[in-house]
Order: sequence, then C-alpha cells, then structure tokens
Amino acid sequence: MDRAQLLLVGLPLFLFCSDIFSLFAPAPSKPAAPHHYHHRHPDSQPLIQPRHTPLEFPTQKTSGIGYGNTVSIDFCSSCSYRGTAVTMKNMLESQFPGINVILANYPPPLPKRLLSKVVPVVQFGVIGVIMGGEHIFPRLGLAAPPQWYYSMRANRFGNMASTWLLGNFVQSFLQNSGAFEVHCNGELAFSKLKENRFPGEIELKELVARRIVNSRLII
Repeated sequence: MDRAQLLLVGLPLFLFCSDIFSLFAPAPSKPAAPHHYHHRHPDSQPLIQPRHTPLEFPTQKTSGIGYGNTVSIDFCSSCSYRGTAVTMKNMLESQFPGINVILANYPPPLPKRLLSKVVPVVQFGVIGVIMGGEHIFPRLGLAAPPQWYYSMRANRFGNMASTWLLGNFVQSFLQNSGAFEVHCNGELAFSKLKENRFPGEIELKELVARRIVNSRLII
C-alpha cells in the first residue's frame, strides 16, 4: 500500500477518532485572572493628584414587563430554522421589554451524531477502493478483486460522485433533529417535536405571557 492509499485510509480514521475524543472530553477550565501587585518604593512620596468631580451619567432603569425572565429557543440549525428563531426572538423582545431571549442549536441524539461521523469515513473508503482496489484486495488476502469491483471501476467517476452525494445526504439527515423547543424560565412552553408544527407568533406570545404571570405569582 503506497502513501496515497495510506493517506486515503488513515486520514478519515484520524478525523473519526478525534471527533469521538472531542465528544467525551471534558470542557477546559477557565484560566484564573492574573493578579497584579504594585510595589511601592519606600523613598517615593505619594503624588498629589488634582481632585476632579466625577461625571454623572443617567443610569438606565432595569424595568420592563419581561425583566428577570429568560426564554431559550433551541432549534435545528441544519434544518434552516434560524430565520424563524430570529423572528420569534425579535417579536418577544418587542412584546416583553427587558426579556432575555437565548438562541441555541438543538443537537440530534448521540447515536445519530456518532453515525454522522462514520459517513465521511465510508465515503473516503469507497473512493479509495475504487481508485486503488487492485492493490488493496491482494493485501487483504484476495488473489483477485471481486466482480463488483470491476463493475464499479468501469464507471468510477460516476460511482465516486454518487458516493459523495449520497454520503452528504445521509450525513445531513443524521444531523437533522427537527426541533424547535421554547423554554420560559426553565419550563417547556412549546415543543415542535411533540406538536409537529411551528408555533404562531400570537400563540407563542400568549404562552410566554402566561408563564411570566405565573412566575410572578409564585414569587
């Protein structure tokens, strides 16, 4: 197996192992802020600085019907739901001044994420077999390549393009969660996974308003 074949087989395996490691690796801790120490020379005298009257700026009052409330919208970024999420965010911020609206991606389940990492490895593997199968199969203990290899080799460019397009489609399907989940103060307000539809603007405004009122009554 020459260097080109080793690169075609080894690079996808390396990327797959690095993705698996990044899924289970703990988040890095934040570095501590550096401490600055000021040394004062014993013979130095304190400088007399002129006293300035501090400038007073008008402070903005933290008030509003939505102040102290948080709405999180978790959506499927690979499904092109970002535009709908931004529209809902702008609507909530205008209807409930002071509310905190957070947008985040809703990832698919872990098995689908792992399978989506396998798809590129299969793509490069099939393309590598099509390009250098006559050198790969003898190393696997086969005296001659199987018959299906010659049929793929006869139209190698078409099969390579089909493998690439099909792999991209499968990978996009595995990364699709189809979610549009809205939480208000940690409580689920709307779930597209349960309702199989998007919320209307008036509907979402009423759901959020009801939970804001309930949170104030509890307090």
